[in-house]
Amino acid sequence: MNTNTFMWGLGGIVVGVVLTLVLTPLWSGTPGYRDSMMGPGGTMQGGGRMSGEIDSHFIEQMIPHHEDAITMAKLASTRAEHEEIKTLAANIIKAQSAEIDMMDQWYKSWFGNDEVPYVRSSMGIGMMMHGGMMGNDTDTARLENAQPFDKAFIEEMIPHHQMAVMMAQMLSRATERPEMEQLAADIIKAQTQEIDAMREWYRTWYAQ
Repeated sequence: MNTNTFMWGLGGIVVGVVLTLVLTPLWSGTPGYRDSMMGPGGTMQGGGRMSGEIDSHFIEQMIPHHEDAITMAKLASTRAEHEEIKTLAANIIKAQSAEIDMMDQWYKSWFGNDEVPYVRSSMGIGMMMHGGMMGNDTDTARLENAQPFDKAFIEEMIPHHQMAVMMAQMLSRATERPEMEQLAADIIKAQTQEIDAMREWYRTWYAQ
């Protein structure tokens, strides 16, 4: 079996499975579920509260997800062999750091918390890829020692981006806040473009 085909197929399967674990709380906001929650006259039963819960859960999950991507990108900024990967790493650090700051401010403003709850343990369930836990010390060590680094980085970052895109797609169907709609759109656009670029680099650099 072609290595590229196997990797992309495996990544899709893993992402699909872990989404069941990570995104279940977001599914409650999808149109099908919302239809079942409609009361007499087409009014949503607790609609505003439901949307708020979706937004808070998304932020609680996406901040540590972004932090994991930034950790990997910082490794790439010093270890990458290709300038394309170094540029990608710089873009990830800049864009996702800004999004973390925005989400942190929104969370404190909307939900009255001094800080976003630390929920990395639940993200850990979803980050089980390639035999390791995305973003933990073991996985970071694997990237630090990977040869070739860029190949391992792409193999880790593509499914990581895929999960972010799918989470953002789910959010876009459920949120009622324009800020969250725009964030979802930005994540989908930027990370889909980065996935496409990484796939092309992988085919060019590591085709068998």
